Amino acid sequence: MKTRSLLVLIGAVASLTACDGLREALTAHVDVAARAENQELSVNRLSELLGNTTLQIPVNRETANILTELWTNYQLLGIAAARGDTLNDPKLIDEAALGITSNIRLRRFMESVAKNFKADSASETSYNQAAGGLFVARHILFKFPDNATDKQKDSVKKRAESILPQVTAANFAAMAKKYSQDPGSAQRGGSLGAFHQGDMVKQFSDGVAALKPGQVSGLIESPYGYHIILRPTYAEAKPEYDAAFSQTATQRAESLYVAKLDSDMKITVKPNAATTAKGAARELATHRNDDDAIASFKGGNLTVGRFVQWVESYPPGMRIPQQLAQAPDSLVRNFVLSVARNEVMLKKADSAGIKMSPEETQQLHNEFTNLVTSIWQQMGVDPKQLADSAKSAPERERLAASRVDAYLDRVMAGQAQPISVPVPVQMVATTKYKSKTYPAGIDRAVERATRLRASADSARAANQPKSQVPLPLPPADTTGRTKQPTKQP
Repeated sequence: MKTRSLLVLIGAVASLTACDGLREALTAHVDVAARAENQELSVNRLSELLGNTTLQIPVNRETANILTELWTNYQLLGIAAARGDTLNDPKLIDEAALGITSNIRLRRFMESVAKNFKADSASETSYNQAAGGLFVARHILFKFPDNATDKQKDSVKKRAESILPQVTAANFAAMAKKYSQDPGSAQRGGSLGAFHQGDMVKQFSDGVAALKPGQVSGLIESPYGYHIILRPTYAEAKPEYDAAFSQTATQRAESLYVAKLDSDMKITVKPNAATTAKGAARELATHRNDDDAIASFKGGNLTVGRFVQWVESYPPGMRIPQQLAQAPDSLVRNFVLSVARNEVMLKKADSAGIKMSPEETQQLHNEFTNLVTSIWQQMGVDPKQLADSAKSAPERERLAASRVDAYLDRVMAGQAQPISVPVPVQMVATTKYKSKTYPAGIDRAVERATRLRASADSARAANQPKSQVPLPLPPADTTGRTKQPTKQP
């Protein structure tokens, strides 16, 4: 009987919990978009920020998510400031900066590996034979006008033909400066530097390949116009050629190393990797602790959470998350493969004893603290400033929250620049303090903001002064239809 009573009790509790969870999912938080500790971003507040802004930003879920994340980051940092918390927890900082430090160690490992690469050296023989399809060339371009007619092309050709007999290898640079219409190379005497045959349009690259060192071509037609090309001698091209040859040889050796690594370590991308990676890219923060495997290799897996850390280690300007979300599945799979490869090489770096030095780690911690202090000062929530105006912790938190809101108002009014909160700072703040976003609330805010924006646009249109000068209609043709105005060239 006791056992049965206990089972009934457990079942009742489970049912109650399930109902509460369902009730929360269906009804709760419809008026709240996000929370940060005791602070709340209401649906009305988010919709007004998004719908009434003077900035030219779209009203959609993506923009609302970005704005909600900004609010959350700012509020958490404001709370930390009010509590005198510098967030300088070495262990948390090291965990949050793992993507950054991993990239540093990976680069050092590859530098150590590259020292053992056996690569060919550049020589006059390799230059003359165009080994690897590598060339150096100069050119004089007689450019076609945009949308050139056959008559215009003939005119360009006649001009090029009149100059061609004057051009020699000895005076080529001077003639390029005088006559070439390629602004990128003319002032360098027509120099295009070193390039691979496939880097140029076929007509041009075929023309270069047909030349012997020191030889000047006849007229070569390409989609851009007519070219006169010089392939310099090795002595003339040596600095550019040698540098490019060395780089190409290193890249070839790296490719061989990577191919062998993939084979030896059996790196395999999961069938659903593209879909999983795209989903994680859209909501990085929610996938930071995701343990699902997205790729596997000998002795381990690349988890979604670890994948997110690598993605977040790239500079924001590269917009890797946005590119992943929109890229074809084949490219996303290749990116996942490259990240899995990085993970494998990082393990090899561990085995090789490649680590961050104590001095580098301390510098990282100092830079983290300086970043937090800088953000506080920009938002006006420096702990000293708060303490001067509010004595108790709750008062300081309220003051910090109001200053954060005021700053965000200025940002959305175009009066201040948004402050970028680096991912490691975000991660430490969200680890130490509670925060949560509510998708249903964000969706409602987007709906309201859309109505606000439409209303504001209508009001602006209605307030536009009407023209006092009637605009003439185009003349009618003989059929009575209004003629369309003719476009001017």
